[in-house]
Amino acid sequence: MKNETVRAAGVDDPDRRGGWDPDVDARLAALESPVRDVLGPALEDLGDADRVTVVPDAHYPFHPSSGMVTDPAVVAAIVARLEERTDAEIAVAGATDDRIHFDRTATYLGYPALLERFDADLVDLADEPRTGGLSGVEDEPVALSVPTRLAGDAVVVVPSLRPTVDGPVAGAMRTLAARVDCDAGADRGPVAVTRSVEPTLAVLDATVAYGGDPIAADALFAGSAPAVDAVATSLLGRSLEADPALATTRRTDEPVAVEGAGVDVDRLRDRIAGGDLPPADDPHPAVTTAYRVYAAVAGDAVPPQLEGGR
Repeated sequence: MKNETVRAAGVDDPDRRGGWDPDVDARLAALESPVRDVLGPALEDLGDADRVTVVPDAHYPFHPSSGMVTDPAVVAAIVARLEERTDAEIAVAGATDDRIHFDRTATYLGYPALLERFDADLVDLADEPRTGGLSGVEDEPVALSVPTRLAGDAVVVVPSLRPTVDGPVAGAMRTLAARVDCDAGADRGPVAVTRSVEPTLAVLDATVAYGGDPIAADALFAGSAPAVDAVATSLLGRSLEADPALATTRRTDEPVAVEGAGVDVDRLRDRIAGGDLPPADDPHPAVTTAYRVYAAVAGDAVPPQLEGGR
């Protein structure tokens, strides 16, 4: 797949209710065709792999209808396609951090039940052995500690379409960087990690996007990590030059070519662009609702800033 070309496919789910279909089987059925379309030629690069690790945006147990995490049904549809077309061992990976254990996040999001349908493992990268190394960014070395699974496997990153707290798109490079220990900051770290791991493919889950509010965008995009992040940045109405990670990885002013059917990129940009994450002390109602549901399931306390019912 060309570095500056991204494949797109629309998701037609007639059973959506208010922008979200709670029936995971219906979502899987609706995703089968668009996942097949966006993976397309990339399966040639994945076909010879012994192991494939899929890395979704599963940083916290927000409900997928909020647009804040990858829909597990998208990940399951990718796993199903990989099983059909490759002989690789497949894993879906996240990582425990200082906020919450990955197993709890994965259970809330429904990954264990979904992956039982396939011959795929759920992996906590925090438990994986690591390998050290160096990656260069603008002629400066960056020290990394990479889970060996990411260092040795074919990697498919599946970010959600949302901004970060700092403003730039969360994207494939930052989703991957969150799983690797790196001594660089937020600007150079995603570049160093992406160059070291070299993901085979990035698939942007834009079935539900967050652009100030959750939006049923009903789209998937796939390509190289920098190209997909450039498309996501454009959809969110951000400047590519203002994102240091993209400014470093993309050495051209030419726009990324988007190929495929079922997605009106300009219309989608008009619907999504301009939104930011709410401040930490004034969360969006969708985030509040998602956390309250999680707290009820997991038995955790609701943080004080949410007690006022904002």
